Amino acid sequence: MKTVINYRNLAIAFVTMFTLAMTPATHATDDKITHTVELKFLGNFRSHPVFELSITNPGTEKEFVINIRDEYGNSLYTEVISSSVISKKFLLNTDEIGDDHIRFEVTGRKSNKTVVYEVNQNTRSVEETLVTKVNN
Repeated sequence: MKTVINYRNLAIAFVTMFTLAMTPATHATDDKITHTVELKFLGNFRSHPVFELSITNPGTEKEFVINIRDEYGNSLYTEVISSSVISKKFLLNTDEIGDDHIRFEVTGRKSNKTVVYEVNQNTRSVEETLVTKVNN
């Protein structure tokens, strides 16, 4: 019985070793590293949505263009920022925008790569009825 367990462990070790040996090695170069863009919904402030845009850039890209557009392509906000780590908060005035779709576009000036986030606002009312069984 002991020899079966040892052979099984030995077989698992060999399979693991060969699986790890077959994975390709990746090397990080400046050409392959791209910037990371995240858009988070933080909540509402006085009935207006607040978003946080975060850009982390480990590469050579140092200048970004932030553009916020409505669903018709009109530019609502444009800014050029030069930094490797950017965190910016945006409060959208829904009184002026209404229920239009908003697009956050972040473009690297050097690479000309664009990351786009689209914000859709849907207001709905949800009513739930929960039925639970009570044991006597």
